[in-house]
Amino acid sequence: MSILRVENLTKTYSSGGRELTVLHSVNFTLEPGDTFSIVGPSGSGKTTLLGLCAGLDRASSGSVYLNDIRLDTLNEDQRAAIRNQHVGFIFQNFQLLPTLTALENVMVPLELRGEKGAAKTAQSLLDRVGLGQRGHHYPTQLSGGEQQRVSLARAFANRPKLLFADEPTGNLDADTSATVVDLLFELNREAGTTLVLVTHDMELAARTQRIIRIKGGMVVNDRMTELLND
Repeated sequence: MSILRVENLTKTYSSGGRELTVLHSVNFTLEPGDTFSIVGPSGSGKTTLLGLCAGLDRASSGSVYLNDIRLDTLNEDQRAAIRNQHVGFIFQNFQLLPTLTALENVMVPLELRGEKGAAKTAQSLLDRVGLGQRGHHYPTQLSGGEQQRVSLARAFANRPKLLFADEPTGNLDADTSATVVDLLFELNREAGTTLVLVTHDMELAARTQRIIRIKGGMVVNDRMTELLND
């Protein structure tokens, strides 16, 4: 069974009395454990596509099936419940809650699920990303790389079937990016999670098994990375 299936996905906005199509008839299917990159120039529709795949927004037409659940038939609360059950997120700007410590940020998805032992699990994840001694620090007391490592720990806290990463190294320097990327792929491999990555960085994209390129809201290329590297 596929973990993510996108069928004829189209997104149109009204702007100044005109219809603006930002995605046009996008199709792809991902199997459990796949790693997948979406690349393209700014404004090409990459982040819009990611948001539709995650059920953060509704398509104008077409369908998204996440773990065989058709998202466009669900209301906002139902889609949020599906995300909490099946999905993890990593964002360019980290999106940690500033009033919570690193440990508490990692605990959030576990507590939303009502899981016992949230603090122990969160501490274990912070240890895994090398921040076991920084759990009591607030986001403003952490560097950008440390904040992104906290967000990695949080993303894997609910053992997601599918992980969406939107420009996860966009705000990091080269050395810090390398550390975060290595951790991302290590954690993803250990958990067997399907990874959907939006990035401008072709070196990062080349670490995934498959890359689609979007231009003007349309898929213009869809290749396995082995072919790209030949």
